[in-house]
Amino acid sequence: MRENSLRGRVKRYAQVGSAIGGFAVRNMGARIAGPLDNAKDAEELKKALGGLKGPFMKVAQILASIPEVIPPEYAQELAQLQANAPHMGWPFVKRRMTSELGPNWKSRFISFERESANAASLGQVHCAVSLTGQALACKLQYPDMDSVVAADLSQLKFFFAAYRRFDSAIDTSEIHSELSERLIEELDYENEALNITLYRHMLATESGVHVPDVFSALSTRRLLTMSWLDGRPIKDIASDSDQETRDRIAVNMFRAWYVPFYQFGVIHGDPHLGNYTVRDDCSVNLMDFGCIRVFSPKFVKGVIDLYRALENGDHDLAVSAYEAWGFVGLSYDLIKTLNIWASFVYAPLMEDRPRLVEETNSTEYGRETVAKVYKELKRLGGVKPPREFVLMDRAAIGLGSVFMHLRAEVNWYSLFQETIEGFDVSALESKQSTALREARLKT
Repeated sequence: MRENSLRGRVKRYAQVGSAIGGFAVRNMGARIAGPLDNAKDAEELKKALGGLKGPFMKVAQILASIPEVIPPEYAQELAQLQANAPHMGWPFVKRRMTSELGPNWKSRFISFERESANAASLGQVHCAVSLTGQALACKLQYPDMDSVVAADLSQLKFFFAAYRRFDSAIDTSEIHSELSERLIEELDYENEALNITLYRHMLATESGVHVPDVFSALSTRRLLTMSWLDGRPIKDIASDSDQETRDRIAVNMFRAWYVPFYQFGVIHGDPHLGNYTVRDDCSVNLMDFGCIRVFSPKFVKGVIDLYRALENGDHDLAVSAYEAWGFVGLSYDLIKTLNIWASFVYAPLMEDRPRLVEETNSTEYGRETVAKVYKELKRLGGVKPPREFVLMDRAAIGLGSVFMHLRAEVNWYSLFQETIEGFDVSALESKQSTALREARLKT
């Protein structure tokens, strides 16, 4: 039974209103009193969102991951939420561990660190050592998160509804449905354990990517115990490494995301900077598997077909691809408008040469593209993005942001062609079915 109570939801409404409202009042007062102080305001916003935890913090994580979208002072502060959100104290840890593993839970570890190693939107991680001497990462879910997520999703639905009344360019109803389902899944650590097992299967031959082991005997729906993976934050690597190192990391990141998608129909939908670290050999550690999406083979084929349609100027193939994605009732002009955005996203894959993801090394062109697409969509009466579009777009933009942080100069075309080589819908369907079956048997 999920702990989604009316009392918990009402409490959350009050928390959100107090935190965000308090920040807004203080910020408005500063604007009236004198010049703005971005650094101070950003620190205040980090404190407000970090204290809230839950989905609202995840919004901040996404904003911080995209270069130049928000002022640098805000990005610097909000980025800390990805691995250094405010931690819950030892009393909470003892209660959570006791409720999940029983009153003698300490006897099941050689050691268990009182202070968490990092904290994020839905839970925090503690270092521990198993009775066999294995270094462990124990992720504990924050209290009453079912109510928190339910309340936040309710408020988000209200905001989306209000948005649609004032702006018809994008119908957000399917976006809300998709985010709701994925966030509710993230609350179930048993489901995340299944996802980890699935990723270990899909990436078994990828030497540049590491996935933790799950310790099922020390895991529950609200406690996930995994092997500890040593590595450095990617933002540190990006700031002090040479071009060859940054490029190698980028290649490993690309394969970590797109081998599962193009070969198994599975995508990791949360590529923010706190979800992976880098080893000395440039291989990457994946560490969070709550937001995973399984797509139909038909959808994956649609993604490849859209690439071919843009490459060859094939309008009919583009129509077929968008329909495979789940778009319906698209006019000729809507297809042309969506192709503007698709051309922007696919651009690095179109040229057979090493290049930056964004060759101006700025998001200004991206902003201009978004503005142009938005204006056209509004003129044409709007569009309703299908649920399947949400995480694909988020993953593409999120990974693009990582590659921009790394300033990677890679032949993305070659990487993409290698990943989709020999693509066949029937083969993908078979591999996906086998991988899911194996993961369920091993979890």
